[in-house]
Amino acid sequence: MSDILKTEAQLEAIYGKPAEAATVKEVNWITPHYRAYIEASPYAALATSGAEGLDCSPRGDKPGFVRVHDEKTLMLPDRRGNNRIDSLRNIVRDPRVALLFMIPGIGNTLRVNGRAHLSVEPGLLESFAVDEKAPRSVTVIEVEAVYFQCARALVRSELWNPERHVDPKSLPSAGQILAALSQDRVGGEKYDREWPGRAAATMW
Repeated sequence: MSDILKTEAQLEAIYGKPAEAATVKEVNWITPHYRAYIEASPYAALATSGAEGLDCSPRGDKPGFVRVHDEKTLMLPDRRGNNRIDSLRNIVRDPRVALLFMIPGIGNTLRVNGRAHLSVEPGLLESFAVDEKAPRSVTVIEVEAVYFQCARALVRSELWNPERHVDPKSLPSAGQILAALSQDRVGGEKYDREWPGRAAATMW
C-alpha cells in the first residue's frame, strides 16, 4: 500500500467531510462582517501564479490599505519595494490571485480568492497617495470567494504572544545573508546600519 495520497477519495477517507460551519462561511462577495476585517487589517499575503511557478508576497500598510471599492472589488496599491515585481509580472500573465489578511491580536484570518488586473489610471493612483507619493500601479481584484479561517494556526503558533517574540540578534541579518550569497559584493554591516534610514526615506 502506498503512503502517498493521490486522489480526493483517499483524502476524504482520512479527513471525512467538513462541518457546515466550514462551508457556509464562504461567499462570493464582501459581506459587512468581512469588510470589517479587511478595513482593520494592516497586513496581507498576496499569492500569484506565473510561468515560473507560484509566488507569495507580503503586503502591509496602515489598516484598510486594501480598499473595498464595492462588494465584489478590492484595490491594492503597490507601494515601493525592491522592484522585482514578481507578483505584478505574474498577474499580467495569469489573473488568479489569493489574499490572506491578518490583524494583530486577532486569531481569525480572512481569505480572498479572485482574479486581478493592474491599473495605472492617474486618478486612481492619486487616490492612494501617501505623503504626496502615489503608487505606480494598483491591483484591482474581482472577488470570487471570501471566508474567514479559524484561529487554530495562530493559537498554536502563539504568533501574537510577546513572550514568544524572537530576538533579531539570534538570526542572520539581511546584510549577513546578502554578503554570504554575493561573496561580499553587497550587504554586510553597512547595509544593516543604513537600512532603517533608507527604508524610512523610501517607505511610500
